[in-house]
Amino acid sequence: MNARPTLFVTVGTDHHRFDRLAEWVQGWLENQGDAVRCLYQEGASRAPLGAQALGIVSRDQLLEHMTSSTVVLTQGGPGSILDSRGCGFIPIVVPRLAALDEVVDDHQVAFCRRLAKDDQVILAESEQDLHAALDAAFEKPESVRRPPDPSPAADTAARLAKLVDEVAARRPAFISWRRLRSFR
Repeated sequence: MNARPTLFVTVGTDHHRFDRLAEWVQGWLENQGDAVRCLYQEGASRAPLGAQALGIVSRDQLLEHMTSSTVVLTQGGPGSILDSRGCGFIPIVVPRLAALDEVVDDHQVAFCRRLAKDDQVILAESEQDLHAALDAAFEKPESVRRPPDPSPAADTAARLAKLVDEVAARRPAFISWRRLRSFR
């Protein structure tokens, strides 16, 4: 086991590049020397110098890396945020920006601002914000830990089963062929 505290960064699996985050993390890492280990799931982007690049990993590997880290930093996608919260973190988040061609629209900005308002994430919209958030998190790691969010899988499966039962109980002619063809 590595004795150094670990920063786990994930940019998700979107095909848009998010090199801005790599630059910001690299700037922070340059001031850390060997004090912090950084694992960087870079997807279609580049990893910062000083970080261990992971490419795209399986969800199980992603959750394993998150769980064993000291601090989690994610892009502003809901999946990355929910995964990190499920692993017991209040993640530091940097939303992707449409103006920089990092995403198709600015949904991540609105989503992250809303979660930050409710103290569900630590929002960093500038390099200075990110460096300050990382410094604070590594100074006091317990400040970014929380009880893991429960998985909604069982509830989702039960609701889906109920919906399937309701549809199966309808008489066969309930949906017309014309309507079925419109779903293509």
